[in-house]
Amino acid sequence: MIGIALQVAVVSAALVIAIIALVVGYVLWQLTPGQLHEAPGATDVRISLDTVDLSIAVVGVGGFSIVLAGIASWVIARRAVRPIAEAARVQRTFVADASHELRTPLTVLHARVQRLHMMTPADDPRHAVVDELRGDTRVLIDIVNDLLDAAAGNSEAGGTADLAVALETLRRDMTVLAVEREVHLEVMPVDAALAGATLAVSATQLHRCLVALTDNAIGHTPAGGHVRVSTSASGSAAVVRVTDDGPGITGIPRARVFDRFAHGTPTGPAGAAAPRTGYGIGLALVREVAVRAGGDVTVERTGADGTVFALRLPVRPGGPADDQGDRS
Repeated sequence: MIGIALQVAVVSAALVIAIIALVVGYVLWQLTPGQLHEAPGATDVRISLDTVDLSIAVVGVGGFSIVLAGIASWVIARRAVRPIAEAARVQRTFVADASHELRTPLTVLHARVQRLHMMTPADDPRHAVVDELRGDTRVLIDIVNDLLDAAAGNSEAGGTADLAVALETLRRDMTVLAVEREVHLEVMPVDAALAGATLAVSATQLHRCLVALTDNAIGHTPAGGHVRVSTSASGSAAVVRVTDDGPGITGIPRARVFDRFAHGTPTGPAGAAAPRTGYGIGLALVREVAVRAGGDVTVERTGADGTVFALRLPVRPGGPADDQGDRS
């Protein structure tokens, strides 16, 4: 709000200064010898003005106009952003309330899964599934805690995450959804240039970003299609690319796909399974996390042959990555 008011005030000040410059220029032109010694006509009225007094008056009026424009800009900007501020407050309140209400049931669920894990013998074929459930509940708890931090205004990204571990977790978790959609998911090993790299973002936040991008790609890829997750180094950042061979983004500009509740136009051949419809929130959350961490996310390419999303996150030099959660 203050930034908007300052911008309007600066523009208003520039206009006032320009007017003052024109007035002063005109006065100086009137003070030239040619104008001073010009013979007045029969109907002309000659008025004498003190140059110093006139300059003080012009500067005073100009300064007052600048201050008045600044105050008016601040009032107008405050009124303009009031609905936005109220919407943001309601959103933070909802996220905080929802996350808080989910926290206890998830904790109870995790405790029960822990008990089930201990009751399942190691040689039982169901042991691996129970183990994965235990890890999934731990991830859900971490996500809820991350949402609570964001709602509380703790916008600084913290922690580090092992990129290789995150990709392996992504492959294991998202393969289930890919098989259900009859989509071939390929998660490539971490690029050699990023071997052992830790990213300047928490494991939970990295997992949220990777899952949202991959889930979006799987949901918009027809049966029999392919989704590929690959990595590369770009200066001091790691780039994770999620590529699909779906119909591409249509009906909406590329930059707007990261806006909340934004939707493109569904496309696809007649008779084909319709793309899964989301709520237009996942990609917005990815951008929020990426920006908080000092990175970004973009649509590198989109068309009839597919779409490529690129997530850029800074690499933290040295230091071990945070624990990726209890996945054992």
